[in-house]
Parts: sequence; C-alpha cells; structure tokens
Amino acid sequence: MASEKYERIWEAVRSIPRGRVASYGRIAELAGLEGQSRLVGYALHSLKTASDVPWQRVINAQGKISLPGPIARTQRKLLESEGVPFSAAGRVDMKKFSI
Repeated sequence: MASEKYERIWEAVRSIPRGRVASYGRIAELAGLEGQSRLVGYALHSLKTASDVPWQRVINAQGKISLPGPIARTQRKLLESEGVPFSAAGRVDMKKFSI
C-alpha cells in the first residue's frame, strides 16, 4: 500500500496541466515535502502501469528527462504529443512550460 507521502506526491503530479511540466523539486514543494525531490522519483517509480498519474510531466530542474533508455523515449513522445517541445539539446524550456 502506498504511503501517505506517496499519495500527496501523486496528487501534486495530477495537478500538472496537459502541455506543462514540473521538476521533481517543485512536486515535492506542492506535496508539502520540500527538499525531498528524490522521494518524488521513488513515488513515481512505484506507480502501477495503469495509473492515472501523468508521470511523464515530471522532469529534472534543468528541463531534461532523467530516466534512461526506452522509458526516456516514451516520456519524450508523451510530452511532445501534449505539445511540449524539446530543444536540439533535449531540454524543455522550464520558464515557458513549467508550472
């Protein structure tokens, strides 16, 4: 069973609108867990496949996808399908697209 902290994190992630992103640190703040951005990563990693939490909208503070390999490509495709563009360097403009 998910912890109360995980539930707060998932709720914060659900609040990110389509076409926008948030950093792990911003999600921690929104969940009342400031300074616990690593916990956000753990909470997202524990999601079930059929989850309604839009995990793809969480990226690192530099505007890059933190996940490796095929899951990174999936995350990028999902974000691009929502209208979030990436630069040639693989970054999202956090000033423009973050909540």
